Amino acid sequence: MQSKAKTVDQYLGELPDDRREALQAVRAVVLKNLPKGYEEGMQYGMIGYFVPHSVYPPGYHCDPKQPLPFAGLASQKNHMSIHLMCIYGDQQHAAWFRKAWAASGKKLDMGKSCVRFKKLDDVPLKVIGEAIRRVPAKKFIDHYESVIKR
Repeated sequence: MQSKAKTVDQYLGELPDDRREALQAVRAVVLKNLPKGYEEGMQYGMIGYFVPHSVYPPGYHCDPKQPLPFAGLASQKNHMSIHLMCIYGDQQHAAWFRKAWAASGKKLDMGKSCVRFKKLDDVPLKVIGEAIRRVPAKKFIDHYESVIKR
């Protein structure tokens, strides 16, 4: 379910206390580890982390008006999620992520890029931080361009 919030603070303010606290904790880890070249804002009805047009003018190929999505945080009806586009389509990074998550002893509930969780204790924050930190904007853009040209 997408929020109509215009700002991250507004989005967080709409959430029940337990979800707000969980997403704020994950958000703090993302922001602490977010490499230069990315920005935070609202995108697709959730908290988004993206490569702004000032860094990557073409934007997202599906909607060039949108900056290139990198990650997102959302509160859905039955779960919370972190969307990691840096894992989607990058088999090496995805394999590392799955292995690191498994080593944490926590159960992974993941789609192609979406990691779902019910409570903060379900999330190995160090793994999330490292997954974000490992992908500088230039590396992400290069991989993105190599995939969309196929």
